[in-house]
Amino acid sequence: MMRVHVICEGLTEEIFVNEVLSDFFNPKGIYLYPSLVGKPGHKGCNLKLERLLTDLRGRLLSDQNAYCTTFFDFYGLAPDFPGKVEAIEKASSTEKSACVLNAFSNVLRIKLGETPLHRFIPYVQMYEFEGLLFSDPIAFAQGINQKRLINAFQEIRNKFKSPEEINDSSDTAPSKRIKALFSEYDKPVHGSLAALQIGLSVIRQECPLFDGWLKRIEALQ
Repeated sequence: MMRVHVICEGLTEEIFVNEVLSDFFNPKGIYLYPSLVGKPGHKGCNLKLERLLTDLRGRLLSDQNAYCTTFFDFYGLAPDFPGKVEAIEKASSTEKSACVLNAFSNVLRIKLGETPLHRFIPYVQMYEFEGLLFSDPIAFAQGINQKRLINAFQEIRNKFKSPEEINDSSDTAPSKRIKALFSEYDKPVHGSLAALQIGLSVIRQECPLFDGWLKRIEALQ
């Protein structure tokens, strides 16, 4: 049995871990334990290193028989989060992700030491959780009972090589695009319904960075 703490940015990610990822990993003997970053009631946006560091220290140093990973959005990182400024200048989501994860890991190496980092799997969602839902626009629209949006979702998807490339400005982040089409969109409720309708295998096929994260967790078995 392998235990993995998953520090989540918000309730949407926590539900996704419990309802989608856990069903995939449990039969492999890998058990995910999601928890929200920081104190109860905090907002997911503007995620600061100091808030996250407390949680990571508690998981990695206090529970030395478990692994730990992160699940938060690039869009929600504070401007001064390690690597964020440099990442913005990069061309692709792959480069931006690598920039943040490398800088983040380097800071943790200084703060916590090298040994705990062997049990740490850093991950940042590009650009935010809702990007995953564009892996299958038809299933996405069906999952939230909004079939009228199939064409609109497909049009958005067709503009990008991967759902992980749907960009992160204040106007064009995935969630902003969804809200513009469906004002009643509720992240925790509709996000999990859509993900279940789409299916994890499809999301992995369409989102290579997300798939790479899950492969690292799979390798723990």
